[in-house]
Amino acid sequence: MRKAGARVRITAQLIDALSGAHLWADRFEGSPEDVSDLQDRVAASVAGIIEPALRQAEIERARRKRPESLDAYDLYLRALPYAYTSMPDEAAKALELLEQAIKLEPDLAIGHAIIAWCHEQRYIRGGLLEKEKTTAVRHARLAIAAGRDNATALAVAGLVIGFLDPRDYETALDAFHRALALSPSSAVALGFSAVTRAWRGESEIAIQQAEQALRLSPFDPTSNVPHMAIAIAHFVTGRFEEAAAAANRAAQAQPRFSPPYWMRAAALVNLGRVDEAKTMASRLLEVQPGFTIRSITAAPFANREILDA
Repeated sequence: MRKAGARVRITAQLIDALSGAHLWADRFEGSPEDVSDLQDRVAASVAGIIEPALRQAEIERARRKRPESLDAYDLYLRALPYAYTSMPDEAAKALELLEQAIKLEPDLAIGHAIIAWCHEQRYIRGGLLEKEKTTAVRHARLAIAAGRDNATALAVAGLVIGFLDPRDYETALDAFHRALALSPSSAVALGFSAVTRAWRGESEIAIQQAEQALRLSPFDPTSNVPHMAIAIAHFVTGRFEEAAAAANRAAQAQPRFSPPYWMRAAALVNLGRVDEAKTMASRLLEVQPGFTIRSITAAPFANREILDA
């Protein structure tokens, strides 16, 4: 911390104590009267970067363990990289591990939450089978019941209910509120809340939450979600240039995730850039060969007139 005249500067750096690797650094400035606000900003930024870094370290630790020594949490960690793609084939691999996890620990809230998310992926992008939807919502509700103190479980469950049970949107919002009350610096909670709100047409708060998620954890494995939230929020309000750019960032963050490709294609069509849109459509079919328009119409889109156009 340094003071220069009427300004205070805090420089913070995060180092992995075991490897010596540089993880993060940032600089914060303000007036001495605002030192409490500065402290809060530093704390939120550090928490935002530590969470995904520790999560990845834990995943690597679980991968190194012998199969016979895996506990429920290890199995959940091993499932995460598959779930992160948000695509049906990878979700099936995650579910194999997660089902083992909840057999060992039936009340593992985060296990139920990721199971719900995987079934949501299999429903939306895997054929719209009603049994997938029903299973997703059931596990989301189990996650909420068991995970009152787990921000990530609440956020994932909120997304699933917000997407698949439009009549119970209040439960999704309550899950997001509780998640952010528990962990205001959770990029996952902010990003999942943002994308759910974006679909619902709550563009202003969606963009605000998505941008905050990306500031806190720009390289989070789920960063494609807030980027997609920004794309949707702009699309439903007719800002197609911004929607196309955000969709492109979502695709770069997770190239195997198909929605950014159709979102960018739709935005480009509305901009009259048909050849570029055709390129995006080809890429979409490479990532999701079984894609149909029903994968889009199944989502809780607030402004279907724009989509129909």
